Amino acid sequence: MAHRYIKTGITAAVLVLAFGGLLRYTLAEGTEYYKHVDEVMAQPTQWEGHRMQLHGFVVTNSILVKPSTLEYKFQVQNNGKIMNATYQGIVPDTFKDRPGEEAEVVLKGKLTDDGGFHVEKDGIMAKCPSKYEAAKKVS
Repeated sequence: MAHRYIKTGITAAVLVLAFGGLLRYTLAEGTEYYKHVDEVMAQPTQWEGHRMQLHGFVVTNSILVKPSTLEYKFQVQNNGKIMNATYQGIVPDTFKDRPGEEAEVVLKGKLTDDGGFHVEKDGIMAKCPSKYEAAKKVS
């Protein structure tokens, strides 16, 4: 009788450990933080290497594009804190840095060890300017 309880206990323990390990592995792979530039810049070393979505505004006249490539270097800011970012790929039409029209963006990627932000493929989401939202409210 005791032999049966031991087998059941061992089987239950193995299943719980296996499920726990699978759950931890799955969550660790898909975990992503959502932070503003100023929050990250307050303690940048805490966020190095972590996947995250970084919210900020493109700094006016900061977008540099390497000729004949899709390699971008630009700056994003929030509450006076500025971070350099790099990206390779196609950017949304609303990704601008014209004076008076700072594009609001959410970048998906990782903070690099030099304090910059590397945006992953298709990782730029530019929000629509507020002038479009005002036009919708008038209608």
